[in-house]
Amino acid sequence: MSAEFKSSARSRGGLADEVCRKIADDIALGVFLPGERLDETTLATRFQVSRTPVREALKQLASTGLVANRPNRGSVVAEMTSEQLDQMFEVIGELEATCARHAAVRMRDVERKRLSELHAQSRLAIQSEDADAYDVINRDLHNVIIQGCHNPVLIDMVVGLHHKISTFRRTQFRNMARMSASYEEHSVIVEALLARDVVTCYREMRGHLLSARSAAARVTPSWSTV
Repeated sequence: MSAEFKSSARSRGGLADEVCRKIADDIALGVFLPGERLDETTLATRFQVSRTPVREALKQLASTGLVANRPNRGSVVAEMTSEQLDQMFEVIGELEATCARHAAVRMRDVERKRLSELHAQSRLAIQSEDADAYDVINRDLHNVIIQGCHNPVLIDMVVGLHHKISTFRRTQFRNMARMSASYEEHSVIVEALLARDVVTCYREMRGHLLSARSAAARVTPSWSTV
């Protein structure tokens, strides 16, 4: 494969990922409502791209459950209710709390070091008011904890559910105050992990995810329980 072809493939893939994030954010923010048709041509015009990255983006979103394919209608926003979203956050809170509890005693030294590094980086992102950077670091930090439980079955369950709610977790960081609150919650969790305090790890991680749902609901009112 030529270098030009590889570069072009990476470029197309990166563009599709960018369009995917934009569509996902628009769904979370209520720009596109449940059941609404997502027309490829209209989206291509909206994001000033060709239909190819839009088509790839819609495939990615379908794999997460945010988008569904309907006969004779094409891609539509999935008919998910705010109650279902609440339930998913409740489940992910329990699962990640269990990961944190196990990680407190199972994490390796290199993982604990990485956790501390990521937590320090997240503070710099807050100081720079860089929500995108904080979101990336936040996902990496949670992933270190999830992988640190060293239970492949539990990890698969958490990762699978992450794909469904990652967009809604990301939107909470549009509020700078929430970024600071998230950092403080992380501080307690990281300290408990490093101290191998399983009780605090479970309790604080569960509370952290419930707080994330409340924060996301304030930013995305169309997905809030009325």
